[in-house]
Amino acid sequence: MQVELLPVCADDLEEMAAIFNDYVEHSLATWTETPVSVDRFEELMCFAPDYPAFVARDVDGVMAGFGLLRPYSSIPAFDRATEMTCFLKQDFTGQGIGRKLLAALESDAAKLGVTTIISMLSSLNKQSLHFHSRCGFIERGRLVGIGRRNGLDFDVVLFQKSIGEE
Repeated sequence: MQVELLPVCADDLEEMAAIFNDYVEHSLATWTETPVSVDRFEELMCFAPDYPAFVARDVDGVMAGFGLLRPYSSIPAFDRATEMTCFLKQDFTGQGIGRKLLAALESDAAKLGVTTIISMLSSLNKQSLHFHSRCGFIERGRLVGIGRRNGLDFDVVLFQKSIGEE
């Protein structure tokens, strides 16, 4: 599908939160069990200056999804690592948009000197686990049974992808 990737701006936050909240209400992909306000969404995403964040819009201007990177840690020893978050509207999945967002995030991350992208996923989020595996992420560990959502225990699955030069 043809989409345009645009840097996130303040006007995008309400639509981004709506996409996130759809996952809150209709999946087990998020850590939160109840929809969040735009302000709380912004806190959860931990947007970081100078780190890439994109929205994907179709030819009609509809937001298909978003992806962003943030520092993995504030400790300088981990400056080359970043954490990724990516969500697509349900009717836009499986069309290559996630791969386009990931490619743009990787490209911008490499320019920042980032060599590792980390994703932390719920073991109940089969679709995202599959996407990450197909896109070159490697499962590096699990925090077994530490989460509970809607009465279901879940693992936090740690995925890592090396990018750029090491």
